[in-house]
Amino acid sequence: MIQQKYTIKYEVGLHARPAGKFVKLAKGFESSIRIKNLTRAGEEVDAKSLVKVIKIACALDHEVEITFDGADEQAARNAITDFLENPQEDE
Repeated sequence: MIQQKYTIKYEVGLHARPAGKFVKLAKGFESSIRIKNLTRAGEEVDAKSLVKVIKIACALDHEVEITFDGADEQAARNAITDFLENPQEDE
């Protein structure tokens, strides 16, 4: 199991298009991936559910903690890290 903290850098946070891309990316891995919005002291939710990711309301500069657990957890962490640390301009 790997746990890592990130700061949301997307201007709109993890809402709408960035959230959809985040969930699609997470679904590509066998590992369990869970996300928690630490800034709002929210609950940990399944990162493969768009409704749940949007519900935890991750805005710009919020700190989140993501837990990766499974056979491909390292690859999942690398992909999610790249996505969150290098926001695309069209988001």
